[in-house]
Amino acid sequence: MTCSILGVDDEKGQRDILQTILNKEGYRTACVPGGREALAALAEEEFDLILTDLKMQGMSGLELLEQLLADNPGQCIIMMTAHGTVDSAVEAMKKGAFDYLEKPLERDDLLLTLQRASGHVALLRENSVLHKKLAETITIPNIIGEHPKIKEVFRIIAKIAPTSSTVLVYGESGTGKELVARAIHDRSPRHDQPFFAINCAAIPESLIESELFGHEKGAFTGASSREIGLFEAATGGTVFLDEIGEMNIALQAKLLRAIQEKEIRRVGGKVNLSVDVRIIAATNKDLEIEIKKGNFREDLFYRLNVIRINLPPLRERGSDIATLADFFVRKYAVATGMPVQGLAKQALKLLLNYCWPGNVRQLESIIERGVLMAEGSLIQPEDLPSEIHGESLGGGKLPFEFPPGGISFEELERDLIIKAMERADWVISKAAPLLQMSYKTLQYRLEKFGIERP
Repeated sequence: MTCSILGVDDEKGQRDILQTILNKEGYRTACVPGGREALAALAEEEFDLILTDLKMQGMSGLELLEQLLADNPGQCIIMMTAHGTVDSAVEAMKKGAFDYLEKPLERDDLLLTLQRASGHVALLRENSVLHKKLAETITIPNIIGEHPKIKEVFRIIAKIAPTSSTVLVYGESGTGKELVARAIHDRSPRHDQPFFAINCAAIPESLIESELFGHEKGAFTGASSREIGLFEAATGGTVFLDEIGEMNIALQAKLLRAIQEKEIRRVGGKVNLSVDVRIIAATNKDLEIEIKKGNFREDLFYRLNVIRINLPPLRERGSDIATLADFFVRKYAVATGMPVQGLAKQALKLLLNYCWPGNVRQLESIIERGVLMAEGSLIQPEDLPSEIHGESLGGGKLPFEFPPGGISFEELERDLIIKAMERADWVISKAAPLLQMSYKTLQYRLEKFGIERP
């Protein structure tokens, strides 16, 4: 790539000499008569190298150097100086100039210095590209993959981790939402402060407020002493609220206040307490649908949804299944001491053809079982659980014959949806892939047929 050079000198004869030599050597060159003009030129166009005189009318070369490096610390600048001002040129190098040349300029010295400077610029450019690639290829412990969807997750984490913005992570059960939350915390300025996680669906409504905000002595039956909650304990750190969609409306209002005002009040307390925590929330529900149903506050949703990360289900990143399986084989072979080195071709084929309603967590569990069950160095099909061997309906054959009076397609669809929901323990995100539907489509069909959990 041709190096671009901006020459700065208040002597027209010197500018003409520079232009002639540099153009002949193939450099893309522009020359201006002073520092102000140089700044104007740089506002319009980038230059790889700046070659400036030290002593000039108006803005001196040293003043130009200081302003250029303040705006762009990586700018490569070479000073030109008369014999009597070499000390000033050395001072310029201490302030960040790449090198200096004595006037009158010797052609060979000029070209040699420019060659070294060009190499320096190329090295800086290469390092910048490498740093960018490194940021894009950030990995998260136990979240492995090269699929574009998971690489986009890595890119977002690298971008937003250094901030304190709230984050909302969407993903089905087993996709690694807490791992993402921990990765954000670990790469943030809060990394040496506490990280606390709480599953909003796993704690009774009567206790979750106390878990989050603490309580005073006597606040309720059994409150024999004052207890601080996660928000106080995590001050300076991060609180991860998993399954935020299960939080009741009344507590959502208090969480909104904690985020907006950075204040909490213990259960039974009368004093507001300042807290400094970063909130990362996660859900497998479509919160915008929950808002329409009146189950989730719209204002809280917008407070949480500053940064949104969509974790893809494993079935949408099938190219990563083999990589993940190999990772888990090595992990559990070491953990168990079993001499397992991989999967047989047929076993891997079964994994690639499976729909993975439980996502990466299910894959990890199945590989752990396979390592324990394997008789040799490879996991065989018989070492995998029965659900992996599920037979598909091939050849256009259905497992029944049409009755004489025909069938109702809507009744058949309803029965299939109920059967899938029962198999998935009434978790929509697990039932949807069994029916090869999206989450929203299955949600709509459940409402259409009035299907509810018995």
